[in-house]
Amino acid sequence: MTVELHTNEAPTRLRSRLSKVGPGLITAATGVGAGDLVAALVAGATLGMTFAWAIVVGAILKYYLNEGVGRWQLSTGQTILEGWNSMGKWATSYFGVYSVLWGFVFGAAVSSSCALAMHALFPQLPLWAWAIIHALIGFLLVWNGRYALVEKLMTVFVGIMFVTVVGTAILLSPNLTALAGGMVPKVPEGSLMNALALIGGVGGSITMASYGYWIREKGWNHRSWISIMRLDSAVAYIVTAIFTLSLLVVGAEFLFGTGITLSGEQGLIQLSSMLGERFNEPMRWLFLIGFWAASFTSLLGVWNGVPYLFADFVRIMKKEAKNPGVVVEKTKPYRAYLIWLTFPSMLLLFIGKPVGLIMAYGALGALFMPFLALSLLWLLNSKRVEKQYRNPLWNNIMLAVCILLFIVLMVNELLNIF
Repeated sequence: MTVELHTNEAPTRLRSRLSKVGPGLITAATGVGAGDLVAALVAGATLGMTFAWAIVVGAILKYYLNEGVGRWQLSTGQTILEGWNSMGKWATSYFGVYSVLWGFVFGAAVSSSCALAMHALFPQLPLWAWAIIHALIGFLLVWNGRYALVEKLMTVFVGIMFVTVVGTAILLSPNLTALAGGMVPKVPEGSLMNALALIGGVGGSITMASYGYWIREKGWNHRSWISIMRLDSAVAYIVTAIFTLSLLVVGAEFLFGTGITLSGEQGLIQLSSMLGERFNEPMRWLFLIGFWAASFTSLLGVWNGVPYLFADFVRIMKKEAKNPGVVVEKTKPYRAYLIWLTFPSMLLLFIGKPVGLIMAYGALGALFMPFLALSLLWLLNSKRVEKQYRNPLWNNIMLAVCILLFIVLMVNELLNIF
């Protein structure tokens, strides 16, 4: 059933339209975590500017995924969970299982990532203490706040990420000719999976499915907002592409040809020390602050965004009617999942990550992005969507490319797990 909460019309003037940009930045920034920083830096350190094209392609593909989530909701009045439920109970059941396992492990992983940067800046506290502090800060901000507060904070953190990382890249005086050459697609022998992983990792995660809830909180509940939603998504992934390209430049200009390798998130700490030695101590601080901002946006975005999905999942399972008067952030399922993200995962900071849980998490995680792309291809070509809002040919091609890409990455991930 198509439901529109109210019919506030979108502005038409460019300045007013640009002032509405926000939910897309949150989605993209949440998807760019420390792992993506490492991947771009390693790509630059090992192959120079060769994979600049992969970052651009990754941003374009994520735009089409994000646009699909937003267009589904604005054109039908239904959330993505309602769309999945219309495909069959298997789809919503899969999400329910996945969200529980994913939330448990992700809570510990992202708070540990925040802790790494903060511990490097202020080593007086141990890593586990910084991890708990960040988890609690995220919990309190979301528990007591509303979407508007989260958007303002995330915008500030995106600005910090952008200024520090892009500023570092500019300071290194990049070879613009080499960067332009890297825009020509080429894959050196033995590096195909590296290229595909870089494409698949540019700002993409489960929080892409939260986009529809964020635009609802923004007040975008009418089809007239589709053009602004597309502008919002485009701005978000242009910023993401520039940010990730800057990381590639840092790796290429600072590490390429040196034989120095970075390993995991600890490699970011190593790189910050090297930047401090070459330039000065404030430079080390700036890079670490950018690393911290990228990690904390992932934490705050997930703490705010994924509980929407879980609360909607519970509502659908209970067959409750949509109630526009309910403030979702205050509902019991939303807060229950927020608690689940924050507190049980703290155990992993002390007892390590159980092998069986990690295997299940990795397997389900590898399946989510192809599931999202496939479900959007299915839903946006169905009769559930009025004809003028269905996928044109180009969108179908982009989603098909996403499906193939994520299936390859899924198979590779599962082979590595098992």
